[in-house]
Amino acid sequence: MAAHTVLSSVSAARTIHHFFLFPVPSRPNNSSSLPLHSSFQGDALKTGVRPLFSLSAPAAAPKPLTVVASSEKAVAVLKGTSVEGVVTLTQEGDGPTTVEVRVTGLTPGKHGFHLHEFGDTTNGCISTGAHFNPNGLTHGAPEDEVRHAGDLGKIVANAEGVAEVTIVDALIPLSGTDSVIGRAFVVHELEDDLGKGGHELSLSTGNAGGRLACGVVGLTPL
Repeated sequence: MAAHTVLSSVSAARTIHHFFLFPVPSRPNNSSSLPLHSSFQGDALKTGVRPLFSLSAPAAAPKPLTVVASSEKAVAVLKGTSVEGVVTLTQEGDGPTTVEVRVTGLTPGKHGFHLHEFGDTTNGCISTGAHFNPNGLTHGAPEDEVRHAGDLGKIVANAEGVAEVTIVDALIPLSGTDSVIGRAFVVHELEDDLGKGGHELSLSTGNAGGRLACGVVGLTPL
């Protein structure tokens, strides 16, 4: 979306007038015996002849100005009773957001991973509210057309309880009306059924169980 603006400077054309003096002989005075002297009267003539050289320097060629798309970076530090981790987010201009996740202390297997509406942790992860859902849709998988913006699917912990994943998503920008700054990531106890499990909570939470750890998203220097 980088915009290019070209600033152009056009110099006004200048008209240069040239003046020439032509001699006009005086009439002799027959009554005088003094020697004859010549005199000249100036007669100004204006011509349209262009000079062979310019008295002013030529205008410099206009240079295009490029507006570079800005970059944003944010981080969330996840804290829980035994689970912790770090989530790093980066975005280039209006492009999708890249989310790098590393969580430790998990039981091996799949765990729901969502962005929740509020960055309020005064009552632990419970006070972060529901999934971030600015469009008022039902819960789904990250690749579904109908989903919460905060539906990021799952993370998978290995035998050591460590989960590492990189997610690229277009619905969680770091700026603008739907910015995720000030909201919270939450790691859940169970696997997210992606809205397809048939449980009464499938279309709201993915039936992902309790909240193990959470962290508020904040901007950080690039």
